[in-house]
Amino acid sequence: MIGKTQAPAHHSTRVSTAWKRPSTQRVAGKVALVTGAAMGIGQACAELLAAEGAAVVVTDRDVDAGRAVVRRIIARGARALFVEHDVSREEAWVHAVDTCVRTFGRLDILVNNAGIGKFGDVEHTTIDEWRALLAVNLDGVFLGIKHVIPAMRAGACGSIINLSSIEGLIGDPNLAAYDASKGAVRLLTKSAALYCAKSAPGIRVNSVHPGYVWTPMVRTALESSGQADTMRRALEALHPLGHLGEPIDIAYGVLYLASSESSFVTGSELVIDGGYTAQ
Repeated sequence: MIGKTQAPAHHSTRVSTAWKRPSTQRVAGKVALVTGAAMGIGQACAELLAAEGAAVVVTDRDVDAGRAVVRRIIARGARALFVEHDVSREEAWVHAVDTCVRTFGRLDILVNNAGIGKFGDVEHTTIDEWRALLAVNLDGVFLGIKHVIPAMRAGACGSIINLSSIEGLIGDPNLAAYDASKGAVRLLTKSAALYCAKSAPGIRVNSVHPGYVWTPMVRTALESSGQADTMRRALEALHPLGHLGEPIDIAYGVLYLASSESSFVTGSELVIDGGYTAQ
């Protein structure tokens, strides 16, 4: 679905507010590919990049929700396209990148956002659970970087933004596989940034490290506990600012890294966590 260029209810007002504000066109003329963009942080990133002038390729395994995001973007006068995409499969990456370049003529921004989470300590996590999580959270990021570099090199510029986590900076005893994946994304980002600086000048690679953000994934995890309100208050108390983040909070950090405002930034970690890791 292409056109000229449903958030979760908890943050839909803030996402739509970004469209109502006068656009500064911070990424005008650029083309972005955002993975896992059917909801949550990915949706907020796709909508904000579109509002700021980019054509956006929305990718996700959730076809209906992904197409709904594209319709929202097109309805506001921006350009967007949906591609069904399993980030753990290399052939899916080849298809997504080829479709982007064939449709919009270039690729300037990659937001490696797609990810999954699962509770489990190192003793009780099964090897199948481990491999399934790393296939999405780590292999998906590796494949994304690998396959967008040639497209970005053709344009002599690009920004690759990898969504890690505070769990890529600190440890949690009940998130063994998740912590491993996000810590690996952090250092893969630095390796790729150094490689691109010498072998693909103009391409920058950075990671973003959100604290707990009120997304469908977090909401579902809390609701499954049977003590959603109690657990949410406990999570909020972990953040010195006293509340959870919203997807749009992370999207504005991604917008900065996607824009020319961050042209001297590569191999860096942008922490957006309400003070969580400052303690």
